[in-house]
Amino acid sequence: MLTFDEARARMLTAVRRVGVERIAVRDAAGRVLARAVLARDPLPRFDNSAMDGYAIATADLEGNGPWTLPLSGESAAGAPAPPLAPKSTCRIFTGAPLPERADAIVMQEHVTREGDTIRFDARPKTGAHVRRAGEDMRAGETALASGTRLGAGHLALAAMLAHAELEVSRRPAVTILCTGNELRAPGELEPAGAATIPESNSAPLAALATQAGALVRVAPIAADDPHAMALALADALTSTDLLLTVGGVSVGDHDVVRPALERAGVTLDFWRVAMKPGKPLAVGRSAQAHVLGLPGNPASAMVTFALFGMPLLRAMQGDARPFATPLRAALAHDCKRSPDRLELARASLEVVDGALVVRTLANQSSGAATSLAASDSLAVIPPGTEPLGAGTIVDVVRWIDL
Repeated sequence: MLTFDEARARMLTAVRRVGVERIAVRDAAGRVLARAVLARDPLPRFDNSAMDGYAIATADLEGNGPWTLPLSGESAAGAPAPPLAPKSTCRIFTGAPLPERADAIVMQEHVTREGDTIRFDARPKTGAHVRRAGEDMRAGETALASGTRLGAGHLALAAMLAHAELEVSRRPAVTILCTGNELRAPGELEPAGAATIPESNSAPLAALATQAGALVRVAPIAADDPHAMALALADALTSTDLLLTVGGVSVGDHDVVRPALERAGVTLDFWRVAMKPGKPLAVGRSAQAHVLGLPGNPASAMVTFALFGMPLLRAMQGDARPFATPLRAALAHDCKRSPDRLELARASLEVVDGALVVRTLANQSSGAATSLAASDSLAVIPPGTEPLGAGTIVDVVRWIDL
């Protein structure tokens, strides 16, 4: 078996990048930037005021004050600034252009105004409350690098730089194919005398894939029959960037997915990883698509997809940071370990006395959906023969950060 880190690194070698499309800035949240955004102009483009107040030239102030200056005009946002007459002041508002000669703003709270004159006691420093042209960014500077996963702040900067559209990676197409004779569609009545269970993996996997930027199609459930599986795979591999098969990738008598994938022209790179849950994970590719064969138990399917499928989808979009950055937290209790496999334990985070603490949930069975619903994170428990003591610092990955 490959180790967890070896498997993830190997999976991301020679990732196929998806294409590029141009979309409006307002629609680009969560997308990955395919072409860097440059500053066409300085930011700010012109000297302006950071406050409502009065623009002055500090060289006009003689002596130690207080000073009384006549008003010689007004500068408002969106209009050219009037000239500043010697030994006078100009009323100015936030964002308004700075008049020529002016080099400081006296805040209106520090001014006494009588008619067309103002009086203030403290000498402002040169540059006080002035935003200089280019102080945030120079013209031609890279504002947003290619590979940036765009958030609200990135969109604000792009819009401030007058970009109405951005070039981003298109959304990868994902097809989810759940397999197994025991499955029936959610809400479907169980046939008399059958021993079936509702198919419960496609909904959470689709949610995680969408979180990673994908467009998702759920294929009809495929039976554990070689011929039926071959037909289902042929259809599922059409017009998709990533195929997720769920169930049937182990070595049981009814696990027909792995040989069917090989017959469908999928080259499997590896199919076992030293992790818990999720050891039977198949990773490969066809001529058109990446393929992940996930185990069928709900916890195993979600954990393996979260830590393999989501980074793969992000890498396909050119994301410069495909892996979630883990937090560091103290274990709330002693924790048993697997002797030979890294464990991704469903867990909950809390803050205790100002410190981040993680508590693994009691039921870590690979079929337990209750602990999936109760968890907000995965605690990374390294293999070993001795338990980890309470207070041991471990990596923790929140579901929301994936």
